[in-house]
Amino acid sequence: MDPYSAEGELINIHNHFHQGQYQEVIDYDTSALSPENALPAQVLVLRARIALGQFEDVLAEVQGESEPELASIGALAQQSLGQTDEAVAAIKTLAESHAGNSTVQVIGGTVLQAAGHPEEAIALLSQHQGSLDAVSLIVQIHLQQNRNDLALKEVTAARRWAQDSLLVNLAESWVGLRQGGEKYQQAFYVFEELAQAPATSSVASLVSQAVAELHLGRTEEAQAALEQALNKDPTNAEAIANLFVLAVVTGRDPSKMRANLEAAAPTHLLLADLEEKSALFDKAATKYSAKVSA
Repeated sequence: MDPYSAEGELINIHNHFHQGQYQEVIDYDTSALSPENALPAQVLVLRARIALGQFEDVLAEVQGESEPELASIGALAQQSLGQTDEAVAAIKTLAESHAGNSTVQVIGGTVLQAAGHPEEAIALLSQHQGSLDAVSLIVQIHLQQNRNDLALKEVTAARRWAQDSLLVNLAESWVGLRQGGEKYQQAFYVFEELAQAPATSSVASLVSQAVAELHLGRTEEAQAALEQALNKDPTNAEAIANLFVLAVVTGRDPSKMRANLEAAAPTHLLLADLEEKSALFDKAATKYSAKVSA
């Protein structure tokens, strides 16, 4: 039986992770799990700890471990600490001998994509055998590449064999936010249900709800959801980044939110993108410098 299926042992801890409920993952009682599911559960707990910023502790814990699953977690911790070259090298070594390992595929794909190697990430992830974690990551990569067509293709194929899985619903909603139209509302329903139910609410689901609200033009509702997210985690970079965007969209001064984002996550993709666009604008402006005639 698939341990992540509706009847599987790991369905709840797995869903907690993908709902962004990282503390619930860490606190989950794994003592009664069967021996074959102990390591997959440990991997989810370690990933949750990394998501909560415990990079150094996790790296120290898995150093010297021989299991490829734990070695890949070490690479993820290294990447999170800014040791990108070491992390990529470790993943490439693991992929040479353990490319069929689902954890190596998913963690390796995560590390490679974060390091700017999307094609290598997809090549590794595409070796999966029915892994929705791999599918969801492939969808995210295609969306970052602005290949909405390929992302939709992945989701459509997964829907045929995964039915009403949480990950398929999430991936379908991510794609829907790119498709527009009625897909905005469909995505909103998925994110709102997760965000507003006490059993599933998290910073991640609240931010996702807010993004859907923004696409629907409901700025006040987006503001409320993002404030809820910050009440849960005042330094959450994604919530701050979206408040930054919301300030721009509504014509308010975004300088405070930009400063908050720079403090919370100085290397955030939004800040990097703004710097890149600013440099391109300055370069273009030099071609049109004002000329004063006598």
